Amino acid sequence: MALNWLLNSAYTILLQHYAPRNEQTISDPKNEEDRLKMNRREIENKVGSSGGRFQMPLHYPRYAKSDYEKMEEWKVDALLRQYGLSFDGSLEEKRRFAMGAFLWPDQY
Repeated sequence: MALNWLLNSAYTILLQHYAPRNEQTISDPKNEEDRLKMNRREIENKVGSSGGRFQMPLHYPRYAKSDYEKMEEWKVDALLRQYGLSFDGSLEEKRRFAMGAFLWPDQY
């Protein structure tokens, strides 16, 4: 019970801290609960849904140098995007970038 109260209090404080401060959101809701719900929605809209957030994969890709050398461009792009990397260039430049990012020096 006490833990539940503590977590709710912390969540409320965070919502109040990060919620935008304008008169419309404060004057429109009828009570505190409605205001908190409105602020939560606004925060989620700004941050994005949990599916839209970047999450670093747990493991490095398990490709050898020869795999990168024959990898298609769409696959290199998808691999880099999966790890939050962005690289503009030719296919060969992307392959070299991916090898430099994911292969250990003794594998290169």
